Amino acid sequence: MIDFYRFKNLSNEPGCMHAVTKKDPNEPYALSLALHTGEALDEIVANRQKIISELDLSEKAYFVVADQTHSDHITVITEAATKGWEALEDAVADSDALITGLPGVMLVILTADCVPILLCDRKKKVVAAVHAGWKGTRSQIALKTVAKMVEVFGSDPADILAGIAPSIGKCCYEVGRNVAKHFFESPEALKQKGEKYMLDLPAVNHHQLRKAGLLESNIELSGVCTACEVDSFFSYRKEQGCSGRFMSLIGLKMED
Repeated sequence: MIDFYRFKNLSNEPGCMHAVTKKDPNEPYALSLALHTGEALDEIVANRQKIISELDLSEKAYFVVADQTHSDHITVITEAATKGWEALEDAVADSDALITGLPGVMLVILTADCVPILLCDRKKKVVAAVHAGWKGTRSQIALKTVAKMVEVFGSDPADILAGIAPSIGKCCYEVGRNVAKHFFESPEALKQKGEKYMLDLPAVNHHQLRKAGLLESNIELSGVCTACEVDSFFSYRKEQGCSGRFMSLIGLKMED
């Protein structure tokens, strides 16, 4: 039985399906789901298939994975086709946010400390998955993804639910001035520690979502730090360069 983390707000939305995977010591590579980190491809693909089985997704479901590059590039998925699920070669190129209005298409983000953000427009029936490391956060990818939902689908930000998934927290994310300087306009997200700073990336992304027009009541923060909860989630920082990645997924359910 594979365990998942789930958001209350997204779980209460009947047309939306989402999940955030956790580590499982009983599975190969503790249930890492990354194809790009050098593990045996067949075992990682088998892990991914276990996720499909555990989520009880129909055979009609498609899975879309991007080649994440710490950019602010956003891709709107307009074709019901699986990409990047069994091989890197057909992943969505150079993209850190995916948006779709197609039922049965699951959007996938892989992380091990960066901030995964799942979005669902309840009215227009549109979902998005965002990967926000410090570079993507600096480039305001969360805000830009909401803007793209407005531009392409006519979304009203007030109708969008957001889940900010487990990621490294202010308690553990120590950065130098070269990174911290990009967030000096958000002093509440920084705490100086000698010549270093403790950076709160989830808080910065939360602020961006509010700036984009989301209602405070529609944004759910996991409050889980991957470095503190390293038994449950992969943490690149805590594990000193681990190759494992966990997966955040969101999609619209197929209509019966």
